[in-house]
Amino acid sequence: MAKLLDQARQLMRTRHYSLRTEESYVRWMKEYIIFHGKRHPATLGAAEVSAFLSYLATNRNVAASTQQQATAALIFLYRDLLNIELPWLNHIERAKKPQRLPVVFTKDEAHAVLSHLSGRKWLMASLLYGAGLRLMECLRLRVKDIDFAYCQIIVRDGKGAKDRITLLPDLLVEPLKRQIARVQAVHEIDLREGFGSVYLPYALERKYPSASKTFAWQYVFPASKRSVDPRSGMVRRHHATETALQKAIKNAICTAGINKHASCHTFRHSFATHLLEAGYDIRTVQEQLGH
Repeated sequence: MAKLLDQARQLMRTRHYSLRTEESYVRWMKEYIIFHGKRHPATLGAAEVSAFLSYLATNRNVAASTQQQATAALIFLYRDLLNIELPWLNHIERAKKPQRLPVVFTKDEAHAVLSHLSGRKWLMASLLYGAGLRLMECLRLRVKDIDFAYCQIIVRDGKGAKDRITLLPDLLVEPLKRQIARVQAVHEIDLREGFGSVYLPYALERKYPSASKTFAWQYVFPASKRSVDPRSGMVRRHHATETALQKAIKNAICTAGINKHASCHTFRHSFATHLLEAGYDIRTVQEQLGH
């Protein structure tokens, strides 16, 4: 099993899958193999795939999105890794995806939450609200993606592998400039200490060996400490973790006394809703969101 999973990892890295996708796919493949008594997937077929996915929906009562992720992992396992085409799986018990309305802050609520944040957590949350960024889009911003001249942010490789341009609110221009100045100071220290490299997507590091140490490619919100890249083994400064911001926003929502099932993503919903309320046409809002 270990050899097969290593082959899966290698193929996903060749195809530039994100580390998160790699980890989740490998986890589902491992669960699938264990579920069927550690038999090799090549000896299994559509019936076994259906049994596993139905088990997830009926016995473990997983969310529809979770079952979809497991399905995608198994399709990758068979179609891409083992080169086995499975017949259409008609008998899978699908987890039902609930139809829920998005949670939205009022303008007063959004400002109340932001008022209970400070420093770069306030800045990150303000970008979620003011630019409609997803959480990971915010954390993965690079210095080169902030265009102060045109007051816009370029979101690279967003959901669906799409690039887009969204607005940069005037209120955040100066705070972002100060944040980038702090990033430059940290980067200069890293360089002096023999580090300063950052992860580059799509094998750009091989094409442009010196690019990973340039300031333009540094993360706008870097991690507080350097760490070992799990793929390359190199010591680098990655971007900040999402959990710190998620916890800070949860605490701010609670402190603000807002009794809604809200999260970081609620700022993105609120961004779209408040643009529509301000008179923007829906196509413009869709473009800002990357839909």
